Amino acid sequence: MKSLFKGIKGIIILVFLIIIFIIGYFVYDGYKLYKSVTQEISIEEKIAQIQASEEYIDIDDISKDYLNAVIAVEDKRFYDHFGIDIYSIGRALMNNIENKKIIGGGSTITQQLAKNMYFDQKKRLTRKVAELFVVFNLEENYSKDDILELYVNVIYFGDGYYGIKEASNGYFNKEASELDLNEATLLAGIPNAPSAYQLSNNSNYTYERQIIVINAMVECGYLDEVEANNLINQIRESKGI
Repeated sequence: MKSLFKGIKGIIILVFLIIIFIIGYFVYDGYKLYKSVTQEISIEEKIAQIQASEEYIDIDDISKDYLNAVIAVEDKRFYDHFGIDIYSIGRALMNNIENKKIIGGGSTITQQLAKNMYFDQKKRLTRKVAELFVVFNLEENYSKDDILELYVNVIYFGDGYYGIKEASNGYFNKEASELDLNEATLLAGIPNAPSAYQLSNNSNYTYERQIIVINAMVECGYLDEVEANNLINQIRESKGI
């Protein structure tokens, strides 16, 4: 019996060491990728490039409804976490296991910004680790409002529009500060899947996604239920959904 317990203990230790080795390998590989991309162009230089665009706008020049909608639907604990949201990651992991495929990764706004700054869309573990090193750098050196401002200036809205200024001008012929609640919630939903939700598709999927955004705003306390239900009813009636 003792020898059996020893054998089991040895197997557990071996498995543990293998797991540690694998984790260490990916952390090291991810760090190398992080160093490689940031040596080619530093985070400070990358941000300066983004801010130098003629289409870049300050957070104070963006509709508050739009900013609230983005936080509600993309990262409701944005102002409370340190760049990664353990709760969202756990929930996403459970959803992936239940569906037996990757349907979401629980990425925060900071993670999405890091990915847009340096990395492609492929779901590789090394890239995700490298992304985290960028995330920790951003969270350490920039305020939450800085990060949110950068994020909404680089995300893709479909139909060739990058950043909230281009999307507001292109879709509604308005400045980002002029967006009403209906327009703000619609735009906040598009970057989740731009090719599916872009307005040129004339698809009800866009407005179904908008309703998800509106309900998320209610959950976060950015909208009361009466105002939200009025807007949802208006959308359903006008779009026939």
